[in-house]
Amino acid sequence: MPTQKFTLNGKPVAVDVEDDVRLLWVLRDKLGVTGPKYGCGLNVCKSCTSHINGKAFNPCSVPVSDIKATDEVTTIEGLADTVGSTLHPMQEAWLEIDVAQCGYCQPGQIMAAVAKVKQVRAAGREITDADLDEIRNICRCGTYHRIREAIVKGAEGM
Repeated sequence: MPTQKFTLNGKPVAVDVEDDVRLLWVLRDKLGVTGPKYGCGLNVCKSCTSHINGKAFNPCSVPVSDIKATDEVTTIEGLADTVGSTLHPMQEAWLEIDVAQCGYCQPGQIMAAVAKVKQVRAAGREITDADLDEIRNICRCGTYHRIREAIVKGAEGM
């Protein structure tokens, strides 16, 4: 069985798993990282949203063999470490705005929000409603108004 190597939440990992196993299952079943949730397995609901090299991606649709040894995967569990704090500013905003109802999609929502804010900031501008419209993560509870409000609030602290 091949050994897959990459960096996960700032630490190098190696796991023996077949090349065609989706990264989400490697994270959850082999490495015990449960923040990214399984929702659809088709890159539609985006409840598994994480970061690869700082950009949002959905590990449910990526075979582990597509991840290189030099890649850095960050899940909600490692997000606060990216700012050297107990919580990331986006996580703090989520709590302040009281976004979550069931909470299932929230790790993916937060990871998508952080990636979008970074993308917008790299373009030299502030986040707009049009940017928020580009975030396609599904929330079955329908807390979209509070999600949008928390993204704007979290962006202020980033």
